Amino acid sequence: MSTLPEPPGGAAALPEPPLAPSPYSVVARTADTVDTATLVLRPLATDACPPFRPGQFNMVSLLGRGEAAISISGDPDRRGELVHTIRTAGLATQALAAAAPGATVAVRGPYGIGWPIERARGKDVIVIAGGLGLAPLRPLLYELLRHRDRFGRLEVIYGARTPGDLVYYAELQSWRTRTDARFQVTVDAAGREWYGDVGLVTLRIPDARFDGPNAVAYLCGPEIMMRFAAEALEARGVRREEIWVSLERNMKCGIGQCGHCQLGPYLLCRDGPVLGYREVGPLLRVRGL
Repeated sequence: MSTLPEPPGGAAALPEPPLAPSPYSVVARTADTVDTATLVLRPLATDACPPFRPGQFNMVSLLGRGEAAISISGDPDRRGELVHTIRTAGLATQALAAAAPGATVAVRGPYGIGWPIERARGKDVIVIAGGLGLAPLRPLLYELLRHRDRFGRLEVIYGARTPGDLVYYAELQSWRTRTDARFQVTVDAAGREWYGDVGLVTLRIPDARFDGPNAVAYLCGPEIMMRFAAEALEARGVRREEIWVSLERNMKCGIGQCGHCQLGPYLLCRDGPVLGYREVGPLLRVRGL
């Protein structure tokens, strides 16, 4: 059972995390793709990590290499470790993704608003991920699968550009054997070695199994994917106020001070990264915002 109950409404943040980073040791590293790696971290100064809610993120750094906002992608019930999946996008993430077991990294957090899981109790759930967008959704999936009896049908649609861009592939294969949830995996393009579905994630939505008016959807991936997926969900009857997205762009400080991640009236690190599509959907259509 989860050690951290969901607050009413699912929007309250955890107690204010310390601003000073804590040292963590890299205990395992897995190369997910050519430019993405998953690190398992354990704290050096204590036996347990600060609790987090699915959808939150940490600020992670290596001495002298800079700091980056990275989603927490592990199991919320595993209090002795943190898991971060990191894609190389700059000097800081390049150094972090290459960190070998035994390296020490600095972590501060968790920050931000997580997925409002309690909104889905008794309802059908749709989880849609694109590329590395599965990482922020992975802790949510752990919670949904652990408490499977609390929800209706569970439909998961995950897509990537190519088979080589899929993350957590072995775990995906294990999840797809479950009889109490439906996992669809698709890629935009593939060679003859790929025997799965080919096509955009939005093409899987019309055939997905859920009752739109009685469903909650959680989306993470490229913003254009989330826009079109949200439109396809609304066409199936999902109410806009029950569509939730994670927006993790341009984060710098993690505490709402620098303004780098501002989107209209929102500071994504403080007011998000999880936000209701009813509020932010119109903002994603504004060019240059």
